[in-house]
Amino acid sequence: MIDGIDRSILRHLREDGRMTATALADKVGLTVAPCHRRLRELESSGVIRGYRADIDPAALGLGFEAIVFVTLRTVDRPTVSDFEERVAALPNIVEAQRLFGSPDYLLRVIATDLPGYQRFYDDQLAALPGVERLQSTLVMKNLKPNVGPPV
Repeated sequence: MIDGIDRSILRHLREDGRMTATALADKVGLTVAPCHRRLRELESSGVIRGYRADIDPAALGLGFEAIVFVTLRTVDRPTVSDFEERVAALPNIVEAQRLFGSPDYLLRVIATDLPGYQRFYDDQLAALPGVERLQSTLVMKNLKPNVGPPV
């Protein structure tokens, strides 16, 4: 069970995943040993899935973003499996969700610019297995990037 101290640990790590155990312990009001034990338990139980750098796509020349809604012709197991494997292998698709209802998927795609997105759309997205329809919405501004669940 997650208690208030665990939630505090998670909030601080969400802000700074590189925080030392000593600094974290100080922030949550514990000594290092019990803080470290709680941290390891949060990791081993799967509450903390990993640590990664928050990279600005625009700083890498990938400042164009689109949300793509995908409808498949059929949603049988082989088509869904093949589609999902191919989506997972495409680095320009930075987020993907399977949805209930229609459309079947929501993809978040980044590219260099509109012509770069068009090439990706024509060469990669349209060629995904089982695709019946693609509908793109261009992102004007990202107001709140995915920061994880509230803790």
